[in-house]
Amino acid sequence: MNTTVETLSTLTLVLTAVGSVVLLLFLVMYARLHAFIALMIVSIGAGLFSGMPIQDITETMQKGMAGTLGFLAIVVALGAMFGKILHETGALDQVASKLLNLFGEKRAHYAVGIAGLICALPLFFDVAVVLLIGVVFAVANRTGHNVVRMAIPLFAGVAAAAAFLLPGPTPMLVASQMGADYGWMILIGLCAAIPGMILAGPLFGSFISKHVTIDIPNDYQPPAKEQGKMPSFGFSLCLVLFPLVLVGLKTIGTHFVEPASTLEHWLEFIGHPFTALLIACLVAIYGLGFRYGMSKEKVMEVCSAAIQPAGIILLVTGAGGVFKQILVDSGVGPALGDALIGAGLPIAVACFVLAGAVRVIQGSATVACLTTVGLVLPVIGELGYNGAQLAALATCISGGSIILSHVNDSGFWLYGKFTGATEAQTLKTWTVMETILGTTGAIVGMVFFMFL
Repeated sequence: MNTTVETLSTLTLVLTAVGSVVLLLFLVMYARLHAFIALMIVSIGAGLFSGMPIQDITETMQKGMAGTLGFLAIVVALGAMFGKILHETGALDQVASKLLNLFGEKRAHYAVGIAGLICALPLFFDVAVVLLIGVVFAVANRTGHNVVRMAIPLFAGVAAAAAFLLPGPTPMLVASQMGADYGWMILIGLCAAIPGMILAGPLFGSFISKHVTIDIPNDYQPPAKEQGKMPSFGFSLCLVLFPLVLVGLKTIGTHFVEPASTLEHWLEFIGHPFTALLIACLVAIYGLGFRYGMSKEKVMEVCSAAIQPAGIILLVTGAGGVFKQILVDSGVGPALGDALIGAGLPIAVACFVLAGAVRVIQGSATVACLTTVGLVLPVIGELGYNGAQLAALATCISGGSIILSHVNDSGFWLYGKFTGATEAQTLKTWTVMETILGTTGAIVGMVFFMFL
């Protein structure tokens, strides 16, 4: 009798998880509700239908929002200001231009992909696309190549950085929610992002450009750059990578100092994402902004402009955190996680499959990551994985969260808007590129998980 009741309870919780995601899809795509409102409604519904005590639902929602934004708000604000200053001073343009000169016209598509990967590190995905899309048209105009051959590598590089590399908001958030080691996140993320970008970007871009053609916009005008006022390539590259070095220093350094010593505490403090991004932001302001002619008023203006677009991103992500917390506290997450493990799916594969399913259904990569974390975290917590293994699983989740992008994903429309691609062309290029990138990254995460 108890077994039957338990089975019915598990079935109810699993159906609640499935129903919640379907409701989310309906509210966003058909009812046209804003994602923030839709996520809040679905969170309450999941709590009620899972049998969660009604007095606990609002407390759990508050805990989910605080637990997500308490970390992400600082990362997003500092990262946005850091990236905006790098752009305004020409540092990102310098990195892109130098890479194009180094690779030459024949391998320009590789240069564009690497430029996207590097320059997108301190930027949001959509901001990086807005700032770097001009590089695609400039190179296509100079080389006479099809826009697709250059656009796919750029978008692959930007998407790889956004999905797998710290200090990107999404991988940083997944790592923090899962308790993964940030140093291992950097290493595994690099191993996932670089081959993923090459396969999905230059290689796939060269292939698909033979079948899909997009012309340079008629109103395109080559940009006029004042190279003399730009920082050097070496200095620009060092600044872009600076927060990564600080975070990585903590992981590497702690292996060579005495545990629980004052030096280890300092390394952990300096290598924490909050401190690393704050130091990087200050270095960018004083070592780059003021040094290259920015006034105090201009720096203030740039920093203020940088954080304005972050509001909506934070709200939607925070609502995703609320949904995740409801899934965990209501028992929906443990039930679905146990069902997957009971079905024989390895945990790394389950992370990828779950994230991919949520991504296809509701569109947002960040929400897919948070939802998947909520579903698998109770199971993972019982298995006692270390920080490196959790980093590998986080990479699997990130990979699943970007596959099979279609019409419910803002990135789908962003690609079409900036390249001039039709919906059919976008499916053939952007959607396939995202799937190759996400699958490659997840496979790398699975391989690491097997050997860690």
